[in-house]
Order: sequence, then C-alpha cells, then structure tokens
Amino acid sequence: MVDFQRLLTEKKTHPSKQKIQGDNPVSDRQTWSNRLTYVLTVAGATIGFGATWRFPYLVGENGGGAYVLTFIVVMMLVGIPIILVENVIGRRAQSNSVDAFVRAGMRGGVTPSPFWKLFGYMGLVGAFGILAYYMVIGGWVISYIWHIVLGALGFSSGLDLSSPVTKEITESFYSDSIEHSPLAITLFTLVFVIINWVILRKGVIEGIERSVKYLMPLLLLCLLIMVLRNLSLDNAMEGVRFYLTPDFSKITPKLLLDVLGQVFFALSLGFGVMITLSSHLSRTEDMSKTALITGIINTLVAVMAGFMIFPSLFSANLAPDSGPSLVFKSLPIAFSEMYFGNFFAIVFFLLLVIAALTTSLTIYQVIISVLVEKLRISLDRAINLTLGGIFLFGNIPCILTYGPLRDVRILDRNIFDAFDFISGNICFVITALGATIYVGWVMRENAVDEIDNHGRLVHKTTPLWFGLVRYVIPVIIAAIFIYGLRSLF
Repeated sequence: MVDFQRLLTEKKTHPSKQKIQGDNPVSDRQTWSNRLTYVLTVAGATIGFGATWRFPYLVGENGGGAYVLTFIVVMMLVGIPIILVENVIGRRAQSNSVDAFVRAGMRGGVTPSPFWKLFGYMGLVGAFGILAYYMVIGGWVISYIWHIVLGALGFSSGLDLSSPVTKEITESFYSDSIEHSPLAITLFTLVFVIINWVILRKGVIEGIERSVKYLMPLLLLCLLIMVLRNLSLDNAMEGVRFYLTPDFSKITPKLLLDVLGQVFFALSLGFGVMITLSSHLSRTEDMSKTALITGIINTLVAVMAGFMIFPSLFSANLAPDSGPSLVFKSLPIAFSEMYFGNFFAIVFFLLLVIAALTTSLTIYQVIISVLVEKLRISLDRAINLTLGGIFLFGNIPCILTYGPLRDVRILDRNIFDAFDFISGNICFVITALGATIYVGWVMRENAVDEIDNHGRLVHKTTPLWFGLVRYVIPVIIAAIFIYGLRSLF
C-alpha cells in the first residue's frame, strides 16, 4: 500500500524538476499565457460534437432526465479524476503523448519500460480514427450552412426553412446532399480541413490559443442565443420537463455504461489531447482546480445544448429519440416552424462548426507534436503530413462510404461506423486504461508530487483521487471496454 502521508509531506530528492526538464529534449517548450487561456483551450477541446450532437441524441434515446442526472454524477465522480490522470502525465513529462508514457515515470535514475509507449501509440491510432469521420461531419455541417443560405436567398438548390418543411423533405435533402453528393462533401470537408491548417501553422500558442480565445466566447454566444430563443417557443416547457424530469426506472446498467462512454467522448479522454495540452502547462498551475473547472464547463455546455434542442423538438411535435440523425433530419423541421427559421438554423450550425473546430485543432495537435518531437521534422511538414494523410486515407473513405465503398465492411460495419467504433470503443478506452494504471502503479510518488506541485500546493483530496485511480477507475474503464466490445460477439 502507498503511504499517502509520506507521499504528501516528505521532500523529494528525485526526480527534481530540473531533472525532468533536463530529460526533456524540448527545453524551450511554450507554456499557456495564463489559466484562462488554458481552460478555454481545454474546454474547446472537449466541447465538440460530443456535447452538441452526441449528448442530445443519447438523452433522447435514453428517456431524458435520467440520462442527464447520471451524466452529471459520473462526470463529477469519474470524468474529472481521469482528466487529472492525463494532466499529471502531460505536465510531468513535458513532451508528446507517446514519450510521456516513459518520461513521466522516471525517478531515481530508473526509467519505465518502453512498453508503456504502446498506450501513447494507441491514442494516436484513435486520434486518426476520430478525425477520419469527425472532419467529414464538419463538412456536413458546412454543407447545411451553405444550402440554408442558398434557400434563404431563393435558390431552388437550397434548403429554405422560412416556412414549415416535412420530414420527407429533410430526409430527401440529407440523402441527396449529404450521403449521395461525394464531390460536394469532399469540397466542404476540405474547407474545414483548410481552416484547421491555417490555424495550426501558427503553432500551439499563436495558433490554437489565440483562436480559441475568440472562438469559445462566440460559441457560448451562439449557444445562449439558441437557448433563449427555443425556450420562448410554444410548448417549450414540455421539452424541458422531458429533459429534466428523471424517470429512475430508466437507470439501468446499459444506461450507466452508455453515460460512461459519453463522458470519455465528451472529455476527449484517451485521445492524448489532455496529455498534449497539459505538457504546455506551467509547473505552478493548480491542476486539480483546472480539471474541476474543465469538467464543470463541459457539463454546463452539454446541459445547455439540451435546452437548445428539446424545447424546439417538442414545440414542433417531433420525437426526441431519432438517434444520430436528430440534428440533421429533425431539427431543420423544428427551425422551419419558427419565425426567422433560416437565421436561427444558420446560428445553430455555425455553433456546431465552432465546437468541432475547437476540438479538431487539439486532436490534430496530438499527432503533430509526435511527428515534430520524435521524427524531428519541421512544424509545417508535420502539419501537411497529418492533415493531408488523414484527408486522403480517412476523410475520403468516409465520404465514399455511402457511394462506391458502400459494400466495404470492417467488423461488420461500413467504413464510417468502423472508424467510430475502433477509435471510440477500443483505442481510446485502452489508452485511458493504460494511463490510469501508469499513474497509479508506475508514476506513484511522481503523480502525487506533480499534482501537489512538489509539496507547495498540497490538496486534501489527493489521497482520495490516488485511491480511485489505483483501485476503482481501472475497473470502471475495463467495464466500458468489455461493454463496448459486446457487439462483436
């Protein structure tokens, strides 16, 4: 057993901060300007389609309030501690997400086995997988914005939401303009990739940090506009009641495991994102506080997304359980029932683009950091290789899933769904499990030392967190992993 009191109070003789920094080949590593910019960047990394697209449709499928309540509880008790796991690894190592699995555990001249790097590489595979389809969804959203603008201007090729439309119209539009328009979606996806490329070329601080400082307030403004507008609709309170009233009979083992998976997805856990971002974090920063703030912000935005969606659905007498197509097929009908439907639809899809952008930037950065620091190639070349490689070998196959590649099956899934399944149910869960075991059983004293800032910022909750990391959270993650593989048997 670990002597928590000794870990919390004794002065460490190894490894010193200088030793860790000396082992790090990137001695001039940039750090975030301040806590606010770091928190905004981390919030941006975690507030993507997970909060604005995936969370609402899972709420609809799982009976409303029971799912929301369980999500909040699990986020606080499990999500935040795992954020801290990845933060500890990243800041201690001050390196990319692969090398971090060795460097964070160095102590007393002893170096952990290179075996642990496999978990970092697994995260890279998962990051590739999620960006393969994530960027395509971004292309879909841009396509919706483009066609709604055309519709508002009176073009017959557009999607005009100034007057009520039927489900048949939205389904036909989705089929014709999304599933069966590979060239157009390729162009829209390329636009989204280029936006990422322009920002990433400026680096972590000049590019990502400065962009997120503007994008996050804009995202929250769009979200607030949509929430206020939709709460004013007729019959909106029926949607609120569905959303907030828990039916405890709905809380089943399946729902609990679905919630755990959503927490992982929503917080970008297992992507290597948190490890990469926290590697640029000042050594004087209070990581416990930033992890708590990150979890709270993510939860609030996800909950607000529900207030944006369910009142509009119930106002238009639409079913809330339409699954992943909820945003693309059901919500346009709801917008068409509103005054200024085109305007509010554009604001909504703009919100989705911003949310996706703040996430995609940080996932790309995980791969880019590894290429720059391990292969010693230039930043520009690493960006071109990363974005170009994923576009050719990930985005294009996903776009062609409903066309020429419709008959290609991987694990009994089409290409698009296979990328989602392999990254979300296998790679990320294994990486998060490895990170938790690594912190609890390999880093040990290093983890406690790092979280308490070398004894200068001792937290009373550290022993509880460390106990959860060693004995409880690995079991929970293993349960998620087994549950996620159930469809293979």
